[in-house]
Amino acid sequence: MTASHDVPASDGPGIADLAAVRSDTPGCREQVFLDSAGSSLPPAPVLTTVIEHLRRESEVGGYRAAAERQDALEGGYGTFAELLGCAPDEVAFTDSATRSWLSLLDAIPFREGDRVLVGESEYAANAVALLRHAERFGTRLEVVPSDGSGQLDVAALRGRLDERVRLVSAVHVPTQGGLVNPVREITRAAHEAGALVMLDACQSVGQLPVRMDELGVDMLTGTGRKWLRGPRGTGFLAVRRSVLDHLAPRQIDHSGASWVAERAYRLRADARVLQLWETGIAERLGLIRAAEYLLELGVAQVATSVAWRAAHLRDALADLPGVRVHDLGERTCGIVTFTVTGVDPERVRDRLAERGVTVTVSTAASSRMDLPRRGLDAVVRASPHYFVTAEQLDACVAAVADLARVPGMSPRS
Repeated sequence: MTASHDVPASDGPGIADLAAVRSDTPGCREQVFLDSAGSSLPPAPVLTTVIEHLRRESEVGGYRAAAERQDALEGGYGTFAELLGCAPDEVAFTDSATRSWLSLLDAIPFREGDRVLVGESEYAANAVALLRHAERFGTRLEVVPSDGSGQLDVAALRGRLDERVRLVSAVHVPTQGGLVNPVREITRAAHEAGALVMLDACQSVGQLPVRMDELGVDMLTGTGRKWLRGPRGTGFLAVRRSVLDHLAPRQIDHSGASWVAERAYRLRADARVLQLWETGIAERLGLIRAAEYLLELGVAQVATSVAWRAAHLRDALADLPGVRVHDLGERTCGIVTFTVTGVDPERVRDRLAERGVTVTVSTAASSRMDLPRRGLDAVVRASPHYFVTAEQLDACVAAVADLARVPGMSPRS
């Protein structure tokens, strides 16, 4: 990054050198990029890492190129351990957050009749997997309601916990709104009943401090492409060593186990038992570099910067006639959701794109238990990362204001 200088007060606290991170992010200059909750803009060091390794593969082949970067690949476990508050041997890499989540779910030795508790903000991929799991193995999927603020109701959770609850699936930050669930309280209650806690940190790692040693969760999953600003096709998981001893992974290959005799194998004793041998080496190196970049900036500084930007945008949108902000929770974060009266959210997204503002839409298809409960089919989702300026946030607000003022605007106009 370039030499440091102070950030103008108008761009909020947090990042010490906004100009440097914007210089590392060419894609943020010609647009107002507000989709880091979808797939963010990788910084230049990540892009360079990926491209240089692909180029090296073209020169010497994939095996030799990977061998040359073995130290960096091994060092990645320590990097993520530092980021996630765990030990290096509790970390594994995958090709997505979903793969990480499915691998852990599949490794838990459920018994018929075991109960699995989820919140109303459970994500579609997790919910579908759990429904399928219930069909195949006889587990029972049950929903814990939200409290008055919209977050998971910890008191209601306590009322549903008993010795039959094997797993509590917790979403740290929902895909369809800016609330932050009370993970420490959820974990404390679950552990008192002897249940495991698996945290979907897909929308929190990279914008919030997420540490297993502080949150107390047993398992954690995440992705590279969102707030972490890594490449697509990358994911990670972490599992406490004490829990790993009780898992029974089924989807293993010769990376997760050694073939020690013709009819014998030996499982790895660390989290990499859940990791497959084949992977995109360039992408994994890019993921590791993204984590290093975050640590260099400072996780707390990034969290402060993202929170300020989201609050700035949320407050300004809430002041616009014809615009309704839908974020819930006692604590909010970098996701801002809203609707414009009389305008379909997908049309809002497309019209904003014409003005150089990149947002996305969250639909009930990904949140069947939350958005319909609130009478919503879809919401516009804006997610400003630390490289977005206050001026760009104001440009987004102005574009939404113009859209809300258009007379006769209809969902199909």
